[in-house]
Amino acid sequence: MPQTYCDFAPTHPIHQPYHDTEYGFPLRDDDGLFERLILEINQAGLSWELMLKKRDGFRKAYDNFSLERVAAYTDTDRERLLADPGIIRNRLKVNAAITNANRILDIRREHGSFSAWLDANHPKTLDEWRKLFKKTFVFTGGEIVNEFLMSTGYLPGAHTEDCPIYSKIVAAGALFAGG
Repeated sequence: MPQTYCDFAPTHPIHQPYHDTEYGFPLRDDDGLFERLILEINQAGLSWELMLKKRDGFRKAYDNFSLERVAAYTDTDRERLLADPGIIRNRLKVNAAITNANRILDIRREHGSFSAWLDANHPKTLDEWRKLFKKTFVFTGGEIVNEFLMSTGYLPGAHTEDCPIYSKIVAAGALFAGG
């Protein structure tokens, strides 16, 4: 039987804090949701451990994931990001962050918040979510969408049901559990 995140993360110095306090817990703050989406996009082809190690660098580089600030980035900001060793320096991923910040601001104008838009579209199957994200955002493939929604409590799967954290995310109101 393959090892799950719940099997190895609790004894891992980098994964343990994320596993125990963030992964699968409901996230309502738009900047926090944006951060999670951008980290998931940047993780594509790389490890989650690398994202957790570079998280502070991402926060600094992307103005704490302020949607308004990132949406206003210019070509100068793009070049700054592409030269920053504290983040993943991939032009497609940098452009996705800026484009998606603007799209989330559009969503916010129509729905009040990114979290309200996510709530309005819940529940959907993973396939329906994937289609919606593909239509709405850039650089959001199927696995990125799945991990983003699991990590924010919209889809199940972040924790095994026998993991002690599972009951905590359910109690915190994870939407996949009817929260």
